Amino acid sequence: MTPDVSRRAPDASTLADAALARAVALEAGALLNEIRHAWTGDGAALGDRGDADANRLIIDRLRAARPDDFILSEESHDDRKRCAARRVWIIDPLDGTREYAAARDDWAVHIGLAVDGVACVGAVALPACNSIFATDDVPLAPAALPARPRMVVSRSRTPAIARAVAAAIGADLVPMGSAGAKAMAVVAGDADIYLHDGGQYEWDNCAPAAVALAAGFHASRIDGSPLVYNCTEPLLPDLLICRAELAAPVLAAIARLRPEPGPA
Repeated sequence: MTPDVSRRAPDASTLADAALARAVALEAGALLNEIRHAWTGDGAALGDRGDADANRLIIDRLRAARPDDFILSEESHDDRKRCAARRVWIIDPLDGTREYAAARDDWAVHIGLAVDGVACVGAVALPACNSIFATDDVPLAPAALPARPRMVVSRSRTPAIARAVAAAIGADLVPMGSAGAKAMAVVAGDADIYLHDGGQYEWDNCAPAAVALAAGFHASRIDGSPLVYNCTEPLLPDLLICRAELAAPVLAAIARLRPEPGPA
C-alpha cells in the first residue's frame, strides 16, 4: 500500500472510527517524517521531539472527533477513569523511537480503539515506508506458506522463548525494530510469525492486533488466551501474531517449552 502521506487535517468528526484511525495515523506519520527530515540535532532529542509532537497531534484530533471517548497513550498521563469506559483509543504516537532516531525505516504510528476490552479498530502507519495498514482496508491473504516459516523478533532483545520455538518448528529468525513493523510484516506476507515475551504495554499492540485480526490472522497472548485491553494496569507483556495455520503448532511448542509457573 502506498498512500499519499502529505499532511492534511481531515474533517475528522465526520469519519467512521476506522477511517478516523487511518487519517490520524497518516497525519501523525507525515509530521514525524517532516520533523526527522529537518532535524540537525542529536538522535535522542529527535526521538523525544517526535514522541511529543506526534502525541499532541493525535490527541488533539481524537478529542475533536470523539469528545466522549477516552484515550490511553504511552506519552500522556493515564486517566484511570477510562477503566469504566466502553470505548478507549489506545495509541503509540511513535512506536520504535530508537529506530526513528537512527534513521531506520522500521518504526510506526499506532492508533487503536478498544471497545469493551476488545481491539476492534486500528491503523498502523509505517511512514518511512510510505505505507499504512488499517482495519477498513485489510490486505489480501498471504501466499503459500514457505518451507521454513519466518519469525520476526526484536533486533536488540530476542526473547528466549522465541528462539526456542523457532528451533522447535524450524523457523528462521528475522530481526526487526518496532512492534508495529514486526506485526505488519506478518500481515503483509513478509513474515509468518511475530512472537514476543518480556514486556509490552497495550499501546504496543492494540492497533497491530486489531489490524491482524481484521485480516484473518491469529492474535493472542502466548498461552493462547485473548488479548484484553483497557485494563487498570496497561502492561500486556506477551503477544503472538501469526498466520492462522501456524497458531496451533506455535502455541503447542510454547506450551512444551515455557517453564511452568512456580508455587504461589
